[in-house]
Amino acid sequence: MGERKITLFKGGLMSNRAPVAIVTGASRGAGRGIAIALGMHGCIVYVTGRSEKTGDHALPGTIYETAEAVAVAGGTGIAVRVDHSDDEQVKALIDQVLNEQGRIDILVNNAAAVYDELTDPGNFWEKPLKLVDMIHVGLHSGYVATYYAAPAMVKQKSGLVIFTSASGAVHYVYGPAYGAHKAGMDKFAADMAVDFKDANVAVLSIWMGALLTDRLKMVIASDPEKYGSLESMTESPEFSGHVIWALFNDAQLMEMSGQTVIGAEMAVKYGIKDEGGRQPLSYRDTHQVEPRIQYPNIIR
Repeated sequence: MGERKITLFKGGLMSNRAPVAIVTGASRGAGRGIAIALGMHGCIVYVTGRSEKTGDHALPGTIYETAEAVAVAGGTGIAVRVDHSDDEQVKALIDQVLNEQGRIDILVNNAAAVYDELTDPGNFWEKPLKLVDMIHVGLHSGYVATYYAAPAMVKQKSGLVIFTSASGAVHYVYGPAYGAHKAGMDKFAADMAVDFKDANVAVLSIWMGALLTDRLKMVIASDPEKYGSLESMTESPEFSGHVIWALFNDAQLMEMSGQTVIGAEMAVKYGIKDEGGRQPLSYRDTHQVEPRIQYPNIIR
């Protein structure tokens, strides 16, 4: 399995009752933003990913930098190197969190294998086969993390599992691997909620908007004419984290369990605005799409 490196960063004053969160794939992008936002709300945040030093990835960002940012924001950041393609490393992560904290309150399944070639022109067979890794480090790894966290959440009779998704679940975006990943995340939330229902554990999938991350900035710069309009429609990476925190504290959370929600709409519900006081638009307005509703039939 290889050596797993662990680094702890402490920020503001923490109580023994501080919520414990795991954010996978948090070296950069959405995961980093969500982790920092949860840190702002005083959480103990386990930050996972593979990037430990500059150069480990073409884009900037490491698990240690994110954990430090969580601490600066007022939480406690714990960096754990995890290769989410390795099920044993994922299990070891969950075991570590339970050994150190005794519980898991929030699990954010965000890790995914995203390659630059995803946005290249062409049909799926004209792009590298490695793009299908989104199914393994994405769907597969999110299932495994939830599988190992589930018994503890069921025992404690509380918890929130989040799958990060987007509107590509219901329309063509970048090809079938991307779409299958997003649709699968939504389906995981719907079906896992059925099994979790009696345990008071909520599961939701969140459609995040286009995030103004380093990756998206590179995409926009690669073809300003094609992608330039995206910048005015973006959300900050932290925005979804604040929405997740509001969901976690909603007394009616279990009534929403199993749903795919649009982050921008949840923000309006909870009175959350993005940086600069912006109110991001819903996919219903920008793309004229909405999440699919699962039928209530249950066959066991």
